[in-house]
Amino acid sequence: MSSQTEWDVLEEVIVGRVEGATFPSWDRILKNTIPKKALPDYKSQFSSKGKLIPEHIVEKANVALENFIALLQSEGVKVRRPNLFDFQKPFSTPLWQVQTGISCANPRDIFLVINDCIIECPMADRGRYFEVFPYREILKELSENGWNWVSAPKPTLDDELYSVGLSDEYLYSITEFEPTFDGADFVRCGKDIVGQISHVTNGFGIKWLQNFLGAGYKIHLIKSKCPEALHIDTTIASLAQGKLLVNPEFIDYNSLPNFFDDWEIIEAPKPDSFITEIGGYRLVSDWMSINVLSLDDKRVIVEEKQKSLIKTLKDRGFDPIPCAFEDYYIFGGSFHCATLDISRIPK
Repeated sequence: MSSQTEWDVLEEVIVGRVEGATFPSWDRILKNTIPKKALPDYKSQFSSKGKLIPEHIVEKANVALENFIALLQSEGVKVRRPNLFDFQKPFSTPLWQVQTGISCANPRDIFLVINDCIIECPMADRGRYFEVFPYREILKELSENGWNWVSAPKPTLDDELYSVGLSDEYLYSITEFEPTFDGADFVRCGKDIVGQISHVTNGFGIKWLQNFLGAGYKIHLIKSKCPEALHIDTTIASLAQGKLLVNPEFIDYNSLPNFFDDWEIIEAPKPDSFITEIGGYRLVSDWMSINVLSLDDKRVIVEEKQKSLIKTLKDRGFDPIPCAFEDYYIFGGSFHCATLDISRIPK
């Protein structure tokens, strides 16, 4: 088993869970990354920090997850799930403490798979410090079957990591105090990996990753035009060898890495409207529309309401597979975020 791209034939995948999810208790990064139109309601909604997400919201997300899993299995994909975990327990280090964890909804954030190596990412969010624990059983099994299981340097998450206010020096929520990155800030194109600096990924983290991977891999950086940049998979999606789906609001085509020069660049259409609510505001970017999951270089799972994107993909020779997933968005992601590829086989 191994996985090197976003488009080889998907054989096995991890899908996250939402049971026991809580409102985030560490909000320094979150305040800088939710859409600006959500800010007026932010304080009232997140006064619930540390409390369980209401059960009816979890139930709706679980219905979406189960339907998604059934779709994956019908397409021949093996699905693994993390264990249930109690995220309500407080935890601390000698430097800080938080009221609770968050969830294990989005494994793409906390791991980065490069071939047969699975890296536990040094995440900048204090509330996600122990989010790898529900996946421990899967990690042990992968290791027993020959995978290289690695944990990047565990960050201290000292106050020095966080910028007090955004500035010309620090455009995002973190400084270069120590290496941090989320797996979802990278797109894999074989030996070429595309990454970005964001509110959770800094230059130090990218340098560590390049040093770890060595000369056989090349990390290419893009610069997001989104001030709330948090994860690259609402900016670009590599759908096949030589075909890149691009969000025209978040990236300047002229700034793409040189190795994309001979690729077909597919401009994603403006997202069709959707609703994801806790108390009346949208917590995720409109461009969650391009957070798709490729089953191979033709089949792409897309949220069923994104009719414009479905048409664009069909026109470009893809086979989009519609799936209802809007009720999952409130947990911070869509199909790509909610999954982690374990096995992809080249055609």
